[in-house]
Amino acid sequence: MKIIDILNNKDVTLSFEVFPPKTDDKYADVEKAAAEIAALKPDFMSVTYGAGGGTSKNTVNISADLQDKYGVTVLSHLTCVSSTKEDVKSMISVYKEKGIENIMALRGDIPKEGRICYDYDHATQLISDIKSLDENICIGGACYPEGHVECARQSEDIIHLKEKVDAGCDFLTTQMFFDNSTLYQFLYRIREKGIEVPVLPGIMPITNARQVARSVSLSGSTIPQKMKIMVDRFADDPEKMKEAGIIYACDQIIDLISNGVSHIHVYSMNKPDIAAGIMRNLSTIIK
Repeated sequence: MKIIDILNNKDVTLSFEVFPPKTDDKYADVEKAAAEIAALKPDFMSVTYGAGGGTSKNTVNISADLQDKYGVTVLSHLTCVSSTKEDVKSMISVYKEKGIENIMALRGDIPKEGRICYDYDHATQLISDIKSLDENICIGGACYPEGHVECARQSEDIIHLKEKVDAGCDFLTTQMFFDNSTLYQFLYRIREKGIEVPVLPGIMPITNARQVARSVSLSGSTIPQKMKIMVDRFADDPEKMKEAGIIYACDQIIDLISNGVSHIHVYSMNKPDIAAGIMRNLSTIIK
């Protein structure tokens, strides 16, 4: 099923993300985690894709298993920062062969060793190529409520986002954020610029103190004072910290749904217990 159809036909949706292992020896663990999350029956699951296609085989295998074995709609990621046009064409063929209808089209992070090729500079180019190869594929894209770290001004980032949507992006998923007012302001600004596709807020449950520093370094996310206080209070007790992080994420989600932002994507980080905690707390609201 195409994700845009799910979003258009359900009032509230909840989806989870998993990432494939970088090495084959970890595959069984990730496969088990993905299966346990799939058993929660989310509206769809996304499967990430390493820079330069480093996890492409495992991305395909996990995506196909989720769809074929567990009946879960999948959103398979595809990055282009280190890919040639032939690489992209090949991956699209593989996805089509596996019956995968939904692709998350991303530029991807620049590898530490630098670019490997220069066929793509932006995700917009990747989206255009995917549409030219198969106009029936449903395409998701990324957006950044606090602005892309490589853009000096958010207005510039929104211009690029409009180009991405005009190229054929069917829906958007945000980078993580921890203060909902940030998202509401962002939605106002992009709607004002004519970006009308569905926007799924990306929620990251912070369940250990190390995640805070990592979240800031990767995405530039602002950490609200109340989250800092929560982490300071519970950081030394893993079980309490995990439960507090789940509750914080659920509070964010409830506020979003209450304000009409009702398609939620959770960065569950291959942790079935975190996904189950979110689902447990929200089960009545989602139904």
